[in-house]
Amino acid sequence: MNDKEIKVEDRRNIYLIGFMGVGKTAVGRKVARKLGMLFIDSDKAIEDKAGKSVNQIFSENGEECFRELEREFIQFGHPETGCVVACGGGLPIEPGIMDLLKKRGVIISLFARAETILERTDRRDTRPMLKVENKEQRINELLKKRQDVYQKADYLIFSEGRPVEVVVTDIVRAYLRQVKN
Repeated sequence: MNDKEIKVEDRRNIYLIGFMGVGKTAVGRKVARKLGMLFIDSDKAIEDKAGKSVNQIFSENGEECFRELEREFIQFGHPETGCVVACGGGLPIEPGIMDLLKKRGVIISLFARAETILERTDRRDTRPMLKVENKEQRINELLKKRQDVYQKADYLIFSEGRPVEVVVTDIVRAYLRQVKN
């Protein structure tokens, strides 16, 4: 079975999870294009709906409000099939979210080392969870807290130091293997 043999209405969603800066958006766009699916970045969809940036939501309404917006997005904010969704780094952490994702699609977790994440996320000041004095310490704390949840994905893929096209190929293979079963 290849990607052309799966009917659009039968295409289970792909949920890319993992820490910020591991490549979910960059890889997700290419996976969606390769499979003929819709690409959605959960943070962007939430920003569009809320009419403000993730940073503004965090500063004006708090993290709890943002997490509720993420839950609403997973439950009601995107099509039930045919999507590749790049999930915000904290989205799968909230209780019950991984169960919702598993019901709706295939979960693929991307990983990279903390040093690489720091390098990638330090380029822009758009990460509310990293608005702290010691970003490296914060990254390590969050990774430790989230690692067990990320490892509950259907597939785990190390994205660091690998060409985007290779990671895309790995994701497409994993997805096709999963939907065949």
